[in-house]
Amino acid sequence: MPFPDLTPETAPPASRRAMEAVTERLGYRPTAIARLAASPHTLDGFLKISAIFEACTLDPLSREVLIMTMATRNDCHLCVAMHTAKLTALDADPALISALRDRDRTGAPLPDERLEAVRRFTLEVLASAGAVDDAVLRDFLAYGYTEQNALEVVLGIGAYTLSTLANRLTGAPVDAPLAAFA
Repeated sequence: MPFPDLTPETAPPASRRAMEAVTERLGYRPTAIARLAASPHTLDGFLKISAIFEACTLDPLSREVLIMTMATRNDCHLCVAMHTAKLTALDADPALISALRDRDRTGAPLPDERLEAVRRFTLEVLASAGAVDDAVLRDFLAYGYTEQNALEVVLGIGAYTLSTLANRLTGAPVDAPLAAFA
């Protein structure tokens, strides 16, 4: 594997502070972070963009639906496990979690219409490279979302394109604390 699991001692100096902060916040050093640390700019960029996405006006479940949509679309087993854990911590309906994890196999809509609107809109933004039809945007807005939320979907797509592709490129495995959610 060309991407070793770096430590604060072996990582480029510009990655060390971020690695230590993530380790302190989570209580362990995720392998994905240990491998992403090979590029201080990529590590810093991911941590910043994901924090900005977490602070946006989309509600937590809507953000997680977007993330799981990206994770399953891009086949990132690590993101699926991590965000299954997050959805579980948010007390999300187990049927929602199952539908998000199995969406590619079943093709069934999510059990919550509003959250299904986020999933559909995310996929439409990806399929059209952002040039969604007015009807698609109106449908998204009809579920109580705003134009600001529509742009935040683009933000989330950017954050989790970076995450899912980097995790796949580096071969980041599911860490032991997330194994139950894999």
